[in-house]
Amino acid sequence: MSLHYRQLVELKGIEVKGRRAGADGYTVIDPEGETRRDYRLICDVSGAVGLLDTLVAHLAPGGCIVLAGFYQEPVSFTFPPAFMREAQLRISAEWQQEDLEAVVKLVADGRLDLDGLITHRQPAAHAAPAYRQAFGDMQCLKMILDWRSVQ
Repeated sequence: MSLHYRQLVELKGIEVKGRRAGADGYTVIDPEGETRRDYRLICDVSGAVGLLDTLVAHLAPGGCIVLAGFYQEPVSFTFPPAFMREAQLRISAEWQQEDLEAVVKLVADGRLDLDGLITHRQPAAHAAPAYRQAFGDMQCLKMILDWRSVQ
């Protein structure tokens, strides 16, 4: 089982501006009183730079943390706890053409359901408020900028 970054953010008492509903294929746990220290995989997509030490504390020995958020400041962590757990860090990369092709094939084959993923759309001319909404509105899962009207 993986512990999602939102549960750990809540564990630290930090205000969470996000969703807990909509999980499909995994369980979103209530972090109240979370004591587990045996997660083999933790995926952080928050971009919260101060969270890494908390994530490490919940890892099993040899566990892996995937950093998939947009981190606007340098990411750092306290080395000894990560060393003692032989923690692995993986950092996601930007999408590549082959990633897009693989996702398109999964959707076309009916093996990937994207229903409900795109929750908001705005014309490209409204990009600035759309970005604010995408990153600040907890009801906005994914935002599409529609470029069809751009000349």
